Amino acid sequence: MTWIPVLPDFGLGCDVFAGFVTQQGESLAPIVEQVNKLEKVTDDIVGMLSGEGSFLESFPNREKSLVFAGGITAMFYGLAVGLLVAGIIVLALM
Repeated sequence: MTWIPVLPDFGLGCDVFAGFVTQQGESLAPIVEQVNKLEKVTDDIVGMLSGEGSFLESFPNREKSLVFAGGITAMFYGLAVGLLVAGIIVLALM
């Protein structure tokens, strides 16, 4: 590890590889790696909303799985809401 002393009186130095000012001897590189991993997951979740592409951890050739899953979900909710509205109309006419 290479450190550049920033404030030697307080024990602060700049970690050259991570680019952060921390106490000398402590590195934020493991935290930066975890943040990068979380960024990949959040980008995957946001990309899932568009319905195009595939999940980060999915098998190959499954690019249309989000489109089919969204269509089935929309059909299920449409059927449920339609039956609810039809039931309310039938009960109102009785």
